[in-house]
Amino acid sequence: MSSFDSTAHIEGVIITPLRIIGDDRGAVLHMLRSDSEGFLGFGECYFSEIIPGAIKAWKKHMIQNQNLTVPVGRIKLVVFDNREHSRTKGNLLILEIGRPDSYVRITLPAGLWYGFQCISEVPALLVNCADLPHSKEEGLTMDLKNNLIPFSWEK
Repeated sequence: MSSFDSTAHIEGVIITPLRIIGDDRGAVLHMLRSDSEGFLGFGECYFSEIIPGAIKAWKKHMIQNQNLTVPVGRIKLVVFDNREHSRTKGNLLILEIGRPDSYVRITLPAGLWYGFQCISEVPALLVNCADLPHSKEEGLTMDLKNNLIPFSWEK
């Protein structure tokens, strides 16, 4: 596993190393089972392609919980906790995830701001298996540049 800031922590975020079963024909990549920690139910599963250098941020779900995996390419995932009653309010978590050395599932509870950027030379593919179907009414978005999240994508 690489590219984790082991000093950063956000309450409720679960980082789960995932199994890759490979041979000379290819690989089987595990993601999520109904008995996995972080599985709260099935609402929908979708794929988000991110072209090299592109940024998709900032998003927050008020009710929906996310399970994110990157089976193709690599991303920088940034998570910010501004939940009022969280013990980790104000914490920022920055992870680089994807293959070949950081194939993990990130479980994000509702109420966290998050965004991601493709940092590989090939398009990255993010898989999100959420516990509820997408609803515009429960999700919020914010501009890349804002006064809330202490992170700049221009580094």
